[in-house]
Amino acid sequence: MMISFGIKDALDVLLVAFFTYQIYKLMKSSGTLPVFSGIVSVVIVWLIVSQVLEMRLMGAILDRFISVGFIVLVVLFQDDIRRFLVTLGSNPGWRFVAKLFSRRTTDTKEQNYIAPVVLACMNMARKKTGALIVIRREMDLSDYAKTGEMFMADINARLIENIFFKNSPLHDGAMIISDGRIIAAGCILPVAKNVSLPKEMGLRHRSGLGMSKETDALIIIVSEERGTIAVAHNGQIAANVSAEDLRQILAGERDV
Repeated sequence: MMISFGIKDALDVLLVAFFTYQIYKLMKSSGTLPVFSGIVSVVIVWLIVSQVLEMRLMGAILDRFISVGFIVLVVLFQDDIRRFLVTLGSNPGWRFVAKLFSRRTTDTKEQNYIAPVVLACMNMARKKTGALIVIRREMDLSDYAKTGEMFMADINARLIENIFFKNSPLHDGAMIISDGRIIAAGCILPVAKNVSLPKEMGLRHRSGLGMSKETDALIIIVSEERGTIAVAHNGQIAANVSAEDLRQILAGERDV
């Protein structure tokens, strides 16, 4: 029996290999590589048993296991899957898909927040005033905003500095910026766990990094002890960021 293998089949194999490799890279960066390895192992065993060896009983059992296993994986690894999907949506190669379904547009008003945010961060760093600023990208942050005091205010450097002033009741929490406006302050962010950070990075840095793992937001951290600025995004954190670097990151001219 002749098995034909044409251009369409070669393209099919290449696409499967490409998407598998992309998923592997994304799960590796999101810390869920062991889950990916386990799933691949089960699928390989299933294919060998049912397709190659044609074992009916084992094949039927594994067929049921595969069918139910998807639901079990969703229940057991819902946090890992959520982080993986966040990483997928934040990846530059896939971001165009989100834009097809998003009505949010970047206009001049939304970009006007960059200058006052950079100025406020530089002033707070010079005065060693701690701050934690979350800037929304595509994902909704209303659940995090509800943990603090919600309001709607135009952005200016003086207002940001007053919110994070040491005697302010909101200075310990995070400020959330969405669509070029401040929507909440004093918010509680998820703290990153099982990560190794330099000793000079404290709870603010862990909270900023944790938020960057849970969402696609960009987080600015001003250190109260050292008077330095750090930026967290997509599970990565950059320390000792200069004013120009911060401006470029906020403007989307460079990555963290």
